[in-house]
Amino acid sequence: MINIHVSKNISKGYVAITLWTFGIYIRDIKDLSNKRRINHELIHWEQQKELLGLFFYLLYIIEWIIKLFTTTDSAYRNLSSEREAYTFDDDLEYLEKRKRYAWLKYIFKKP
Repeated sequence: MINIHVSKNISKGYVAITLWTFGIYIRDIKDLSNKRRINHELIHWEQQKELLGLFFYLLYIIEWIIKLFTTTDSAYRNLSSEREAYTFDDDLEYLEKRKRYAWLKYIFKKP
């Protein structure tokens, strides 16, 4: 079971964060009813579960540093995990049909 918490301790500029094994943290209670936002975070939950949390964060940081120097757009929005989550966050049935490691196809694919 995934715990979803409301927390004002999330850094400004962010509305939610997923921390595998601990839960999903959302800044504002009104976002609990935002199905798209929850689905986005649930996609991250699956990604983190696949990489046992720690490896997800290592990859996230390494990829972000690389994207800082290799893209003219936002490094954050070009991360493979974010691209998968943003692409499918409006598809509320995506997680039922999602293949494991689906984010991999976004690592080398140009936006």
